[in-house]
Amino acid sequence: MTQRKNIKLSPLELKAMEALWKLGRASIREILEQLPVGRTPAYTTVQTIIFRLEAKGAVQKIRKIGNAWIFVPLITRDQAYSRLVSDFLELFSGSPRPVMSHLAETGTLTLDDLRDLERILQKTKTQRKSTATVGPKPE
Repeated sequence: MTQRKNIKLSPLELKAMEALWKLGRASIREILEQLPVGRTPAYTTVQTIIFRLEAKGAVQKIRKIGNAWIFVPLITRDQAYSRLVSDFLELFSGSPRPVMSHLAETGTLTLDDLRDLERILQKTKTQRKSTATVGPKPE
């Protein structure tokens, strides 16, 4: 998948992308059918959303079957969520502390979550060290 990390998605665009990530490739009708039941948007609304996603570079048409275009995602779920989290943290001047405090106080953040986070931080630190030591070979 293409490295398009800075694509900002609206809530409805994110729902459409979730459907497309689940299906892998799909027509607008198939995406519409994957959206949560309840306040499901009209077909033309989903069509507009998909065409906007295409203009942003988040999806691509790969072929046409009858009148229906088939789309594939060009960004990953991780890329989309990374942008969302970064945008969210900007509301707190980039600091995760207020969010973490809230999650801890409400019981949403558990000790197991913290242990997982510690493992991720350790892994990231190790990867950064190994990347920093790898450089051009002396001649």
